[in-house]
Amino acid sequence: MSRKCKLTGKGPHFGNNVSFSHKRTKKVWLPNLQNKSLYVPELGRKVRVRLSTRALRTVSKKGLMAYLRDEGLKLQDIT
Repeated sequence: MSRKCKLTGKGPHFGNNVSFSHKRTKKVWLPNLQNKSLYVPELGRKVRVRLSTRALRTVSKKGLMAYLRDEGLKLQDIT
């Protein structure tokens, strides 16, 4: 299972952790992904999606189908 949001495409970011002595070590920032079961009234059923919390807030405001329509995605793309 990839560490990528199905709706926004957010993935891990890479960089360096810099200590006081300026010694650099590799660091990874992972997106805050959640497995959610969202109810879609247009379909009359629930859909399981792995999405970021930012996308979850937007879906809560707009609705899943409206969000997909605005992004140019289909339901098959995210399930």
